[in-house]
Amino acid sequence: MKTNLYNIELDYLRLVDEIEANDGVLTEEQEKALTINESELKGKALAYKEVIATKEVFNQRIDDEIKRLQALKKTNNNVVNRLKERLLDAVKLFGPFEANLSKFGTRKSTQVLTPEDVNGLPAEFKTVKVTEAPNKAAIKKALQAGQEVEGCELKEVLNLKID
Repeated sequence: MKTNLYNIELDYLRLVDEIEANDGVLTEEQEKALTINESELKGKALAYKEVIATKEVFNQRIDDEIKRLQALKKTNNNVVNRLKERLLDAVKLFGPFEANLSKFGTRKSTQVLTPEDVNGLPAEFKTVKVTEAPNKAAIKKALQAGQEVEGCELKEVLNLKID
């Protein structure tokens, strides 16, 4: 049987059941099995800790790489925008032209400019976006004070702590 935390837990629970069935009396074999079980548990826990630490470091490296790539993308977008501006300036100065199979020219479009403060606009020209989210801090405080909040409850959870 493959030794992992799940199997170690199963073995431990089986041993506890046997000990309880024997009115708490430990045999020499059970005591030895408990010692081995504890040793395996500690070994596996340390191995899990190493894997967790490795994955957390890897995730940090991924986050750093994402930031680096986002900065690179921003730089590339700036270059693209500057080159497009220069081409537009050239088309404005010299008129439309062709180079090999590419045509350079302009087209007209209409851009809507609005004030930064939309409060001055009539209601018919505004879109209202409403986002609702629970205020968990207020709900927690109310529940802890004994107040009932429909559909809400406090749940105790155990989080892993590794020192």
